[in-house]
Amino acid sequence: MREERRLIRQEQIEQAAYALLEEKGFAGTTMQGIALRARASNQTLYAWYGDKPGLFRTLVARNADQLRDLLQARIAANGDPVETLEQFGPLLIEVLTHPRAVALNRAAAADPSGALGRLIGEAGRGSIGPLIQQVLLAARDNGDLHFCDPQAALVLYVDLLIGDLQIRRVIGLIAAPDASARHTRAARALTLLRQLLGGSAPAA
Repeated sequence: MREERRLIRQEQIEQAAYALLEEKGFAGTTMQGIALRARASNQTLYAWYGDKPGLFRTLVARNADQLRDLLQARIAANGDPVETLEQFGPLLIEVLTHPRAVALNRAAAADPSGALGRLIGEAGRGSIGPLIQQVLLAARDNGDLHFCDPQAALVLYVDLLIGDLQIRRVIGLIAAPDASARHTRAARALTLLRQLLGGSAPAA
């Protein structure tokens, strides 16, 4: 029961952090302000998150939890890598276009220090990218893909899957894609990836 209460309290604190982030930006959001909004103590915030960068690092990491869990489980089970990408693609699109990810990226774009952008890079793509590379390497080992440079293959896959979708979402040009649109886009990206890297000779 105590753990349940803590999880509920964390969600309240993190909701307060997102609300202030949208209102005041990253520089204007303080631990004290979050504590007041969430009706929590400063001591609780510092005990759970360490400091402001630690809190926002947690927010970014939590956004990526589903992605990390899926990839780690599939890798541990030696799941078919192509099937893993089929499952992963729509989920990545969903996470990157979710209102919380949009709020973080909008605040990062407006943060002149670049601190929030670095946190997003470290706790987001920095932690998920190596797992995607493992899946791509497994696909290469199975003969489904052919490439020399795993980093180049990763960049190609993400470019095909996401392109400028996240940027257009962040600047308000489009709404979040629905499940059908996510699956269609992810399937197209995977088809193109296999066409580009599916030949007998290394292509990337």
